[in-house]
Amino acid sequence: MMYNATIEEENKEIATRYKDLLKGTYQTLSEEDKVLIRKAFDLALEAHSDQRRKTGEPYIFHPIAVAKIVAYEIGLGAESIAAALLHDVVEDTPYTVNDMERLFGVTIAKIVSGLTKISKLNKEQDASIQAENFRKMLLTLHDDVRVILIKIADRLHNMQTMDSMPGYKQVKIASETLYIYAPLAHRLGLYNIKTELEDLGLKYTEPEVFEDIEQKLNANKEEQKVYIKKFSDNIREKLDNEGFKYKIKGRRKSIYSIRRKMRAQMVRFDEIYDKFAIRIIYKSDENNEKFDAWKIYSIITEQYNPNPLRLRDWITNPKTTGYESLHITVMGPGGNWVEIQIRSDRMNEIAEKGYAAHFKYKQGSQNERGLEIWLDRLKDSLENKSVNAIDFVEDFKLNLYSEEIFVFTPKGELKTLPKGASALDFAFAIHTDIGLKCRGVKVNGKLTPLDTVLGSGDQVEVLISNVKKPNNRWLEFVVTTRARARIRASLKEEEKGISEEGKVLLTRKLRQLKIPFNDKTVSSLVSFFKLQTSFDLFYRVGVGSIENSELKSFANKRSNLIFNFFKNKIQRSGRKKGKEETEELSNNYDLLVFGKDEEKLEYKLSMCCNPIAGDKVFGFLTINDGIKVHKSDCPNAISMQSNYAYRVMFAKWIDSSKRNFKVTLEISGEDKLGILNNLTRIISGNSNMNIYNINSVTRGSVFQGKITIDVKNKTQLKKLTENILKIEGINKVIRID
Repeated sequence: MMYNATIEEENKEIATRYKDLLKGTYQTLSEEDKVLIRKAFDLALEAHSDQRRKTGEPYIFHPIAVAKIVAYEIGLGAESIAAALLHDVVEDTPYTVNDMERLFGVTIAKIVSGLTKISKLNKEQDASIQAENFRKMLLTLHDDVRVILIKIADRLHNMQTMDSMPGYKQVKIASETLYIYAPLAHRLGLYNIKTELEDLGLKYTEPEVFEDIEQKLNANKEEQKVYIKKFSDNIREKLDNEGFKYKIKGRRKSIYSIRRKMRAQMVRFDEIYDKFAIRIIYKSDENNEKFDAWKIYSIITEQYNPNPLRLRDWITNPKTTGYESLHITVMGPGGNWVEIQIRSDRMNEIAEKGYAAHFKYKQGSQNERGLEIWLDRLKDSLENKSVNAIDFVEDFKLNLYSEEIFVFTPKGELKTLPKGASALDFAFAIHTDIGLKCRGVKVNGKLTPLDTVLGSGDQVEVLISNVKKPNNRWLEFVVTTRARARIRASLKEEEKGISEEGKVLLTRKLRQLKIPFNDKTVSSLVSFFKLQTSFDLFYRVGVGSIENSELKSFANKRSNLIFNFFKNKIQRSGRKKGKEETEELSNNYDLLVFGKDEEKLEYKLSMCCNPIAGDKVFGFLTINDGIKVHKSDCPNAISMQSNYAYRVMFAKWIDSSKRNFKVTLEISGEDKLGILNNLTRIISGNSNMNIYNINSVTRGSVFQGKITIDVKNKTQLKKLTENILKIEGINKVIRID
């Protein structure tokens, strides 16, 4: 629809919108606050006077709308409302940040400056750049969380008024909204805004799906009203008799959440039964509101049978965003499951306003620091430069949407972790050093593996060792951003150390082969072994995966000048530029393994999806052709996995130089004091290996033992055997597996 209005009509509309902004602010505004907001409005009006939106409307409509979201939906005060009115002034007009500071003070200038920086970030479509921008944007949380809150309001209004934009821009902005802004709104407790952002995002990324679900929901609107009334009438009398002051509201599930459920459960719209929820909001003072919530729960469950598996008690243990509510699912009239949310006025305010209401109710309290604790944890992972930006974003979002569990320390302190967290995640949640030195855990008093998945109510004790170090397998079962970031950083440091040792070792081996150690030789070796960087080469020499025989083979080929000429030519033309020349250990996927024990088995690659090294794959045991390997997203995958699940095998590509192999050694000799301690010290400390099992027997003066460990290769096993034989008393080491 084309915009058409006279100057007089526009001025009247601007005045009306400004007055409307001041009417319903969440915070109570003093006269001084109103003067500040008016001053910001006047400057924004003058600065944007010559600008128009894509719709043809005066540009000032946008800052007023953003300020209204900030005031009404998020519930911030005068400084934030003023900053929202001014948020585009520095970016789009001749005014500077210094002008903002001179006219409005340091705080507002700082918020406007932060908003301007974020606006300049989001210009690229590349996923890695977008992820890095996301990381930078989150860093502004520590300057002033209001920067992000106003930016979310800005994005919401842009999404609400995007119809006039070209289609390709709509898809880009909507995708970015679903990728970045909706998760942020969720984590800051802005559930209403999060829901609207998700629905609007779906509207532009999957318009046909959005319209189809919306039409079906609208068609059932009257039916829902009747159902909610029937449901409510059965409990109103008892609530009234108990003297409760309350409201009962029906709330349909968002289009986006219905779409997500249809995808996850692979069902049609008609098969989604909980398309709406009922919310009971009651008045209560803070001392009695928990008691009142459970009283209402009792009244409801007297009338309707509850589903015990769907009880969510966010009142006893609030979410880290400050969210509190009691969620139950009951069998309602007509045999339909109905979700009911029970919350006080205060809880409802925090659920809708998020940060602002949480701050309002908890200011001065030392017990409720959920948001501050979360920001501290976030800063910890943001500032870890070793984490890939895209990995960080995926970890961040994974932790956002996961449910939470509550775990106790031995002293009874409560720790919050995402559902699915392992015992090792718990160790890192206590302290980074404890996680890095963790050698074992006791869950509820019993010694259990590090990959044990914890549940709410578990009490966990962490056992540490100064010689224990992280290994690559840890990354397979930790789920928290903090743990993954710290493990990666530690492994990177360890790899650097091995690489330095490998460089020294390679120099010595080349000298024996009468080959000079220089850049040209190193470059030739990198090409010869089909690696990407010198770091890869040194690391593989350090762990012993490049044998002396292979270096001799290189020396023989090097003497052939014709081969050397072509090899150098190919190496020069194939050398990659830019970031790939940095010393980063690459993934050299050269081995496919099967099952939990990572066995090496015979297989064939399937022709229907043509998997290549590094793809996510699974094995399928055929009747005539042995194991066939398919990509996880193969068109036939769903059919095979649903109809022949017993023939599907777990499979993955690995870098064989990083693979550990289980080996059992039989050790014998003369029994000496401390012999077992010396043995475990050499294995766990000097060689940094895991010990899976150890048995020892002493008969008279003779010591006999069996020990199962993991090693990377034969070279490492040979070195270990030599070190064990140096222990006083040991005279024989045999590999028996």
